[in-house]
Amino acid sequence: MAKFLFRRLFTMIATALCLTFIVFYLTNLPPNLEKIAKSEAGSRISDAEVESWLQKNGYAQPLLGRYGEWLGVLPGWTATADDGKVTGRCIPKGSDPAAAPRFCGVLQGNWGWSNVFKEPVSQIIATRLSLTGWLMLSVMALMVPVALLIGVLAGMREGSKLDRTLSTFSIATTATPEYVSGVLFITIFASSMTGLKWFKGSATSAMDDITFENFFLPVLTIALYGIGYIARMTRASMTEVMTAQYIRTALLKGVSFRQVVMRHALRNALIAPFTVIMLQFPWLLNGVVIVETLFNYKGFGWTLVQAAGNNDIDLLLGCSVVAVAVVLITQLISDVGYAWLNPRIRLS
Repeated sequence: MAKFLFRRLFTMIATALCLTFIVFYLTNLPPNLEKIAKSEAGSRISDAEVESWLQKNGYAQPLLGRYGEWLGVLPGWTATADDGKVTGRCIPKGSDPAAAPRFCGVLQGNWGWSNVFKEPVSQIIATRLSLTGWLMLSVMALMVPVALLIGVLAGMREGSKLDRTLSTFSIATTATPEYVSGVLFITIFASSMTGLKWFKGSATSAMDDITFENFFLPVLTIALYGIGYIARMTRASMTEVMTAQYIRTALLKGVSFRQVVMRHALRNALIAPFTVIMLQFPWLLNGVVIVETLFNYKGFGWTLVQAAGNNDIDLLLGCSVVAVAVVLITQLISDVGYAWLNPRIRLS
């Protein structure tokens, strides 16, 4: 197990470096840098002034060198103005250049500065990620038990009325996008059109104080889509397990149907759904964009949209680091979970 974990960690680090470099390259293309210069120095500056601004702010260096500075494995750039004032990546405004550290990248906890929000990127991500974290936790708490229950009930008796009913419900929820179900829920349960104003159509107040009234609709909107997907996978896996020879043998020996399902079938049937459940975390982290925008909940997805729409390079890179980390960590947990659910699965 230790050797397997070491190999997986090495692969995760290599994958993270490749993905973050690709995002770094795409966000630092010349047109994007020109937009930054014009947004900071003035939209009517000349091309020569753009080049001068990029030179003074460290954007004119080779791409690999700047990636190393951002990562924190190379010393940060410095520049000396005509009046002798020294500026640089690791030198905050008003600080002593002699006391500044040489390295100040992601590895040192310096994620950069947001040009839009005028705050440190790490502070913005920490705040917005905590908001999305509560949303994800609530969605998983609703989605996983309901989906597993639907999938197990449908798969226990393939072809029955219950199976057909639950399968139809699962297909319908999976086929309905969040922006459709979200609008429908707001129209039905949060507007004066139907007179059923049970919930709030906006989750802005949930950023300060989460209540059932202001938080249930966005949670239900996200969970409903995932419920159908997980339920379908659970149903297919449960159906396959229930037709296995050892299940038939247990039933012929007189073991009750309930004990066969709970003790023998359920654990093996959860192997495939476990992977699907773990994949919901990166999907939730990046897939809440529509729902957070629809319900005006300013979490991680909303921040990602703002960073991309406003060409906020440092914030966009910080969001990409978090997204890559979540994907890789959940995949590692999924691989380890395979061995726990079924020791016969070889780690090699």
